[in-house]
Amino acid sequence: MTPLVQAEQAVLGAVFLAPAQLDRLSPWLRPEHFSRPAHTAIYHAMLKLRADDHPASKAPETGPVPMSWMTDTVTEASKHARGLTASYAHSLVAACPRPEHAAIYGRMVLEGAIHRSVAQHATRLHQTVRADAIRGGAEETAHDAQVLSDVLADLARRWGGEPRPVAPPASIPPPPAHPQAAHEQLLADEEFLLGCLSARPQKLDEVVGWLHPGDFADAGHQQIYRSLGSLHHRGEPIDQLTVLWETQRRGALADRILDTERVLRICDPSAFAGSAEYIGEQIVRTSLVRTAAASARQVRALAEDESLAPGRLIGYALHALGPLEEVRRRWRIATGTQAGPSRSADQTAADPPASRIEAARSRSRPHLSNAAPAATSTAASRPAVLDRPHRRSPS
Repeated sequence: MTPLVQAEQAVLGAVFLAPAQLDRLSPWLRPEHFSRPAHTAIYHAMLKLRADDHPASKAPETGPVPMSWMTDTVTEASKHARGLTASYAHSLVAACPRPEHAAIYGRMVLEGAIHRSVAQHATRLHQTVRADAIRGGAEETAHDAQVLSDVLADLARRWGGEPRPVAPPASIPPPPAHPQAAHEQLLADEEFLLGCLSARPQKLDEVVGWLHPGDFADAGHQQIYRSLGSLHHRGEPIDQLTVLWETQRRGALADRILDTERVLRICDPSAFAGSAEYIGEQIVRTSLVRTAAASARQVRALAEDESLAPGRLIGYALHALGPLEEVRRRWRIATGTQAGPSRSADQTAADPPASRIEAARSRSRPHLSNAAPAATSTAASRPAVLDRPHRRSPS
């Protein structure tokens, strides 16, 4: 018999011995918090008899308890659970160490219910993820992710705290990842999108606000998209060679994540033409499903750790849902169900403003020492030929 079952028996036995304990338990301990159907039925019957002004509910806490309290409870509970007998009620009384500790036993029951509820909803989210991955959707995944987040918030308040994400310590390692090979069609879509953005760099303005490098399933595609975004942010020309050079600067070629031929093939402007926004939406949708699977596994692993107190479990679980919530937000922006951040007319133009270009370039420009003011002033007096912002030729 597990400690949780013993706690359930103890709290029910305490209420049999002292019905007045329901005054302290009923505001926060509910029948559905019990793991066994028989215990759920018994506690539900106790609450009903108390609401019906059973004589035992009015008895003084230290006085004798009418025998009808036990018999009527068993009779009422038997309507919802088969096999309940008076002997089982007596065994519950015998399982209670001290009736005055009913509130402590009740909190043990609630703690077990929190772990069980979190695990159940995380499992349901993971099952939905698998179904959406097959049918090519994301709406059900987004819905169940919101349900899990709402359940955690409700459990936090029921436990007596506030729903606040807390990063778990290093002593709690994340569950082992289960990477799955990306579908060939997804990889083809990612290459198609990168080709479209390379051929028509102005399309980056339409996707850069909600499509992030981590949304790409392939590590090489992530690096190419980062390179495109960096070139676009600095206002530099975008073509096969500039993208290749940027990926080299980022170490993708040295790490063998990419090779020269692959970058040139993906960024070939003559090979791609299509809707960047539509393909981008599909990539974000797939990223949402992939991130939800990882978050669900992590939350379920936390819920199965019985050593975690409910407050820590809820905080760690909310932290695990953080990346998923971020992808959900960007997916809603991509599909038009949520407005994106407002941008000025200059920011939505094909060419970034000169101030942003200069700020981006100044971070990588070598800075002269203050010990050579003459050289600095001389350099400042020369025309800034190399530092002049490049203007991208129209696509």
